[in-house]
Amino acid sequence: MSGVLTGFAVIAAVIGTGYVLGRFALLGDGGREVLTKLAFHVASPALMFETLSQADLTVLASAPLAITALSAAAMAGGYALVGAVRRWPAAPTTVGALCSGYVNAGNLGIPVAAYVLGDASLVAPVLLFQLLVMTPVGLTVLDVTTSGGGDSLPRRLTSPLRNPIVVGSLAGVAVAASGWRVPEPVMEPFHLIGAMSVPAVLLAFGISLYGSALPGRDGERGPLVLSVLLKSLGQPLVAWALGTFVFGLGGRALFTVVVTAALPSAQNLFAYASRYGVATRLARESILVSTVLAVPVLFTIAALLG
Repeated sequence: MSGVLTGFAVIAAVIGTGYVLGRFALLGDGGREVLTKLAFHVASPALMFETLSQADLTVLASAPLAITALSAAAMAGGYALVGAVRRWPAAPTTVGALCSGYVNAGNLGIPVAAYVLGDASLVAPVLLFQLLVMTPVGLTVLDVTTSGGGDSLPRRLTSPLRNPIVVGSLAGVAVAASGWRVPEPVMEPFHLIGAMSVPAVLLAFGISLYGSALPGRDGERGPLVLSVLLKSLGQPLVAWALGTFVFGLGGRALFTVVVTAALPSAQNLFAYASRYGVATRLARESILVSTVLAVPVLFTIAALLG
């Protein structure tokens, strides 16, 4: 399980660096906002394009992807249902739903897959599903619900085409589907710029932690507890049930889908919440608590199924 510790140690170090930047105001008052905008408008679209343009789209037709999609949809749908019953606002509910089912498949999932599962490519199905489905759907809902109601219907329907992350993802899928291999000199700028995405998000996250109260200290305790329970416990349990009783998986295959489902909420959700100015505290605390809980959860899964 050294991969678990390695992945978490790397993330903690970069977030800690961000905290120091915030503590001493080394980037000024607007440092977090600049990093967030950099990640959302420039670095993340480049990363999405680079990742998806080189992806093997055949993994979309696989049992792991089906389990990923169903378990994530169940968690996000469960959160949204509670939000509808409790009459929580649509935009914050969207952020909470994403935190409930959107796993950290990139900067944590890849090292965990490499060192724990023995193959980094095993995280590819969840990465593709989140990039191709969850991200565009979630950002489109946020675009619509935070627009203030003044946009025309055509403008709302075409809002995904004006979202830089969605555009980068769709462009990458188009390249992958065409079979064209982007020349290395053309791809290198995307690689360099995309490499800023994860560090920028983690640094912005760390800056936001300075001066913040302990999680659950305000009126968002209910949404926070719900999102963390769904993400940390509900999603791996549903993935295990689906893998065992619906898809008939066992052994290493079952272990793989449960481990990926148990990964914590992804840090880029904080960047999305910050970009739209919605539920940033809920996103930050959901990510933080689910990341802390992921350590004992992953070790428990390894002991039971590994």
